[in-house]
Amino acid sequence: MDAALLGLDLILNWQVLLAVTLGTALGVAVGVLPGLGSVVGITMVLPFTLTMGQIPAIALLLGIYCGSVYGGSITAIVINTPGTPQAAATALDGYPMAARGEADLALGWATAASLAGGLFSVMVLMLAAPQLAAFSLNFTSVEYFALGVFALICIAQVSRGSLLKGLLSGAIGMFIATIGVDQVTGDMRFTFGNFQLSAGISLIPAIVGLFALSEMFVRVSERYAPAIQTDFRIGFKIPGWREWRPRLLLLFKSCTIGSFIGALPGTGAATSAFISYAEAKRSSPNRARIGKGEPDGIVSAESANNAVTGSALVPTLALGIPGDPVTAVMLGTLVVQGITPGPRLFTDQLDIVYAIFLILIAANLIMFAVGALGAQAFTRILRVPQGLLMTGVVVIALLGAYGVRGNPLDLIIALAAGVVGFVMRKTGFPIAPMVIGMVLSPMIENALRQSLLLTRGDFWAFFDRPIALGLFVLTAFVLLWPLLGLAWRRLRGTAPDPKSQARGEE
Repeated sequence: MDAALLGLDLILNWQVLLAVTLGTALGVAVGVLPGLGSVVGITMVLPFTLTMGQIPAIALLLGIYCGSVYGGSITAIVINTPGTPQAAATALDGYPMAARGEADLALGWATAASLAGGLFSVMVLMLAAPQLAAFSLNFTSVEYFALGVFALICIAQVSRGSLLKGLLSGAIGMFIATIGVDQVTGDMRFTFGNFQLSAGISLIPAIVGLFALSEMFVRVSERYAPAIQTDFRIGFKIPGWREWRPRLLLLFKSCTIGSFIGALPGTGAATSAFISYAEAKRSSPNRARIGKGEPDGIVSAESANNAVTGSALVPTLALGIPGDPVTAVMLGTLVVQGITPGPRLFTDQLDIVYAIFLILIAANLIMFAVGALGAQAFTRILRVPQGLLMTGVVVIALLGAYGVRGNPLDLIIALAAGVVGFVMRKTGFPIAPMVIGMVLSPMIENALRQSLLLTRGDFWAFFDRPIALGLFVLTAFVLLWPLLGLAWRRLRGTAPDPKSQARGEE
């Protein structure tokens, strides 16, 4: 209790409060702009933290981290341009809601779910940091491969109604992610002699093209036919308790998924968002409407990706192991500031640990306020004339694609992805599986090859590890559950007979 009071005393000064407020607002702005993201936002202010005190510097970085993860959902909903990779899952239902005139409600769902996920992850960080960090150390490359295979269920879940097209789309995405230098052998793969391709296909330009540019191409092909209603509601609307109550279980489940995956080094918010989205697609009572503007899709994606923010700090603080590139940058800043993450941090500098907890809570509350107050400006974008809006989206999208690496090739990649996305939309191929394949492919490939090296090429040795075996069994169970349910209903005589159903229609 004394440490908690000391932590509270550390943050109750104007410098810390100003730092976390400005950091969160800047983080939201960084997340809104495609191609920037958390790492860019943090590295932009990193030089300023060197002249700041310990706690203000931490407050600034954590504010940017929390705000940027949420900010990507705003443009994903309003103009179908995910500002960050993890917001691509939010766009699948957020933009259709905006398209039918419910942008204010979509922003309300996303902001409230983000707040819930962020606060949930802080509770996880406070209660279970040492335990979760120790458990995450049990994950070798074998467990990461099993987790990646389980995550591939996302492709099947978001492709219902066109499973073959979804699997093909996902396979193409996984192939695209292999372009570039082989991380194990150093060989060039599928570069066709082009040196610029050796760096691979960056995820942000591909997402920008697949979502934003393809949407603009579709509108142009329809002669500027407005995809968004002109009677949309300006502002920000939080759904009432009656709408939240049936979704509380989904919210809790998504927060849990995000917190668990966030605590695993090297996974990230994009993976957790898509896994949570796929789980909602599988188990939600409203699963038939997910992908068509259903709030369950927004709630699952946003709560999961924001739940990563706190839990990613679990291995960082408890063991000194960064969970992702963002926490790696923050780990370096902590060391520069004289704070040594690891087991002794929780005994020698417990007041600073509690200060970090409180700063995360404050950052999430400020994030909610920024989202609510800025919604007026966000939704007014939709009143811009179609021609100007499309021009602005294309310019912002291309600047975002170029800004990731400063590589002119990324502009070509974004435009090519836009053409591919346009063709996919016109031919009924879902775009989400391709993005999922690109997100998961590096983790699955690297984990598989490292695992085969460890087991000397014996794939069956993977099943000797209890956690990996559990994940494989869970994967099989989720895949076979619909078939088992259908077989059980037919055994009991409650399943509809397709032949008799067809005769009844005649």
